[in-house]
Amino acid sequence: MTLFDRGDVRQLLPYDGEVWYHTDVFTLTEAREHLTALMDETPWESRNIVLFGREVPQPRLACWYGDRSYTYSGLTLEPREFTPRLRALAEVAAGFADCSFNTVLVNLYRDGRDSMGWHADDERELGAEPVIASLSFGAVRRFRFRHRESREVVEVALEPGSVLVMRGLTQHCWMHDLPKTTKVTEPRVNLTFRHVA
Repeated sequence: MTLFDRGDVRQLLPYDGEVWYHTDVFTLTEAREHLTALMDETPWESRNIVLFGREVPQPRLACWYGDRSYTYSGLTLEPREFTPRLRALAEVAAGFADCSFNTVLVNLYRDGRDSMGWHADDERELGAEPVIASLSFGAVRRFRFRHRESREVVEVALEPGSVLVMRGLTQHCWMHDLPKTTKVTEPRVNLTFRHVA
């Protein structure tokens, strides 16, 4: 059995985009191994971002890898070179997304106090209909999508060892977030692979 034969898959969005959620891509042992290694190997950075015209601390730690810089929320990230582990995980992401990736944003949510606000990954350098593959290791966290017009909300619990692929009109029609929670005390590492032109 290969990674691509494991787990279940379901489409989360009812319309205006595609979000494919693959569970149990990695075993719990593999997921724990990746979590520990990524936490140790990553040179985590704490940065300020611009929200609604104000500079505020980013509520998580992050690191950008690849062959292109990336700008969002008034922040320009200069890339570090892919590590062997990230190259291997990029191949997994590419297999599920059916496309190649040249960058990855690695995020560390230290516990439930770390979060990500409502946003869409719709920067011009990602292309007209970006494909983004998100790998999760560590604590289970709630992840939400909210339609820009209807305001309908779709929610999923992102489990360790899962892969979520967003494509099509998703970034144009939906926003997504990872809300704060007092229930989570363990860390989560999330890798979002993208192709930056």
